[in-house]
Amino acid sequence: MTTNLKLYPLRFNPVYKPVMWGGDQLTSVLGRELPETEEPIGESWELVDRDDAQSVVANGALQGKTIRELIEEYGSLLLGKNFNQNSRFPLLIKLIDAGQRLSLQVHPDAAASQQLGEGAEPKTEMWYIIASKPGAKIIAGLNTRSTRQQLMSSLGSSEIEKHLQVFKSEPGDAYFIYSGTIHAIGEGNLLLEIQQNSDTTYRVSDWGRKDRNGNSRELHLEQALKAIDFMNRTSPRITGVTDTATHNRKFPVINHCPFFKVDDLRLTGSWLDTTALSKSFHLISAITGPVEVGNEGFFTALKPGETCLVPACTGDYRINPLQSGETTVLRTNI
Repeated sequence: MTTNLKLYPLRFNPVYKPVMWGGDQLTSVLGRELPETEEPIGESWELVDRDDAQSVVANGALQGKTIRELIEEYGSLLLGKNFNQNSRFPLLIKLIDAGQRLSLQVHPDAAASQQLGEGAEPKTEMWYIIASKPGAKIIAGLNTRSTRQQLMSSLGSSEIEKHLQVFKSEPGDAYFIYSGTIHAIGEGNLLLEIQQNSDTTYRVSDWGRKDRNGNSRELHLEQALKAIDFMNRTSPRITGVTDTATHNRKFPVINHCPFFKVDDLRLTGSWLDTTALSKSFHLISAITGPVEVGNEGFFTALKPGETCLVPACTGDYRINPLQSGETTVLRTNI
């Protein structure tokens, strides 16, 4: 293993995904210049390590390196105490831009994945609402009063929302979507998604939608029935902060999750942090304003919506807001 180059906060080129339900807020809210595609861009994979998609470093001396190459070269210096030479980067970070509502779907947990086979991977995820258009909704979880039979018999009708938890979408709100939770992101939402590194999704309903050729997308009802946790009726919503910060504070967004931990940092000045306590890499995601992340003269600038990877070996570092007033930043580690 060669480590001739010193690690620093790493920013990656986004991997854009055109989809039939894509929106316009990556451009209108975040100011992104998007590639021309036949279908609108609905997802921006900000950090990904999969066989069919690799994040590439966009800044500094390691520019052009893939996340897989970095893991192979730097190992635990990059990832920390949970480094496993044979594992992928454990998380996948996305921006979701919903011009139409996404399918009603579910992701399996570890037990369901083992039962289902065929390469199924467990997936727990968290959403943080960056922006939402008037009337935007989030659907997440089963209604406390509805039965499994009522849900399944209403799949093809407009009555299905009666059996689900439906929330008005508000910027600053977060949703913890534990594997087995039936869910759909509504039209008009722009959100940051932090998830286990998995691409396993079972569609329960696509709302009768057809593609440009008049074809319906495949549903996965048999697999979904094995993946849905019908016992879990808790609310996945974590409401945003309602008061105004007069100094740096942090608000836990996700607690006791075995796959990732996320803090909502409301910054009004320079924030000193460290990777030494968690002995893990940190992911810093700028939400409401630009920031710079780094130490010892090397800082990585982030625009709203961008994420950088702070290597586990970094130790002390700072997050400096680049605007006046309060700036929201998410910090993720494992």
